[in-house]
Amino acid sequence: MTKNILVTNDDGVLAPGLLALVQEMRNLGKVTILAPDRNWSGGGHVKTLDRALRVREFHLEDGTQAFGSDGAPSDCVSLTMLGYFKEKFDLVVSGINVGANLGHDVTYSGTVTAAMEAVIAGIPGVAVSLEVPEGHVGAIDFQPAAHAAGIAVRNVIANGLPAETLLNVNVPFLKAEDIQGFRITRQGLRVYHSRLDERVDPRGRPYYWIGGDAPTGVSESGTDVGALAAGFVSVRPLQLDLTAYRAISDLNTWNWHSQPFELSWLTPSVLAAEK
Repeated sequence: MTKNILVTNDDGVLAPGLLALVQEMRNLGKVTILAPDRNWSGGGHVKTLDRALRVREFHLEDGTQAFGSDGAPSDCVSLTMLGYFKEKFDLVVSGINVGANLGHDVTYSGTVTAAMEAVIAGIPGVAVSLEVPEGHVGAIDFQPAAHAAGIAVRNVIANGLPAETLLNVNVPFLKAEDIQGFRITRQGLRVYHSRLDERVDPRGRPYYWIGGDAPTGVSESGTDVGALAAGFVSVRPLQLDLTAYRAISDLNTWNWHSQPFELSWLTPSVLAAEK
């Protein structure tokens, strides 16, 4: 049975990484493309509710029809799942992102949160990123990452994924023959080097850039950071249930019941102001 696959990304509908992913996914099913019409890197998990979303047609470099939205990557998935294409989809694959999404990056990444939006809708999601070195100049070979994506998606099609689970696939920036294989990983430690740059515009008003050096990571065995450092493709399963279960028992020992619950802060003056 032919699989209906939605391909999206956060680098923009005309990004070369998306084209490489589309060409690989065609080997696995019918491919439809809906991605942001501009770069949305670092946009996180967004659902646009305060304005209309627009979609227009594009054509990729090989002539493939694609659609671009002025919304976020997660908006693109939401539009699709809510019926923009008037057909059902079996899988969402997001990428290929320029730059790895490791550790806490997944909370910022439009690539990963597009796959999360698919899982929320009950559809398996796979996010694919390529670890491109900071400051890299020149063409990027996405074929090793596309091949890795193909292997990951074939496994998802064959085996399925547990409920509320997606795959975050990160590929090292190596030639195909130098990649050591795949490792199933846990979350590693990403180290951020952010800083605030304060400036003043020509009218004398301050404005700010959040910048800094590229993030690094702690190369610990078994983690996504460690796998890439050792030349392996990292396949990290993510779950949408963010409950910190180990903290529940500790929180239950706190003093929650020492006094009756009452809205004592609602003084007469506060109540009068609210009226």
